[in-house]
Amino acid sequence: MSRFSLDGTRAFVTGANTGIGQAIAVDLAAAGAHVIAVGRSSMDDTLAKVAQAGGKADAVQADLSTVAATQRAFAQAEDQFGPIDTLVNNAGIIRRKDSLNFSEDDWDAVMDINLKVVFFLCQTFAKSRIAAGAGGSIINVASLLSFQGGIRVPSYTASKSGVAGLVKTLSNEWSASGITVNAVAPGYVISNNTTDLYNDPERNQAILDRIPLGRWAEPQDIAGAVTFLASPAARYVTGITLPVDGGWLGR
Repeated sequence: MSRFSLDGTRAFVTGANTGIGQAIAVDLAAAGAHVIAVGRSSMDDTLAKVAQAGGKADAVQADLSTVAATQRAFAQAEDQFGPIDTLVNNAGIIRRKDSLNFSEDDWDAVMDINLKVVFFLCQTFAKSRIAAGAGGSIINVASLLSFQGGIRVPSYTASKSGVAGLVKTLSNEWSASGITVNAVAPGYVISNNTTDLYNDPERNQAILDRIPLGRWAEPQDIAGAVTFLASPAARYVTGITLPVDGGWLGR
């Protein structure tokens, strides 16, 4: 069997209905994982794409803005489909506003989904794996703003910086139990969260001028890195936040 194969494993992927999350679900399934696609919206399109790729996936509906709901979704997935080997925390939101005018509601909404829920879902997964005496892999979705400050996105930057820090501390605690904990940091990806930037000619050109590869990422570009980190080929990789940015941070 290839060291990149995920045959016989199960992966729990949040926010898998569109964009990066959907691409991750399809890629993991194509590598052999049974994907449990999790989110509030319909997963029909994702399940169809997985089937087209020759993979297997099921959907679990959940409100990913609360810890209790995500924990219930994880328990439901394990009850229905069996132990989860890989957790992918992809679900996230962004709010754009000048920091001088940023509201408490906007701060809390972003921090709850992007960081609080991520931590407690990691904890839920780790408890299950450690109790079973089994290893596993956690891959969280961070951002270029885990390394940089950004503009007009204070809660998003804080949350994604927190994700990068969380990866390190959880890796320090859980790697000895066979659980690798990593993150991918997407660069500028064509997605729902970046529509305004992509459609602004000046901002778009400024972004392209800085990317050595000369293009925005497609969701599939991020998915490939996640699938690698979930695979046996990455079993000695833990505690890192891997930029998938077309060379942005190197320029």
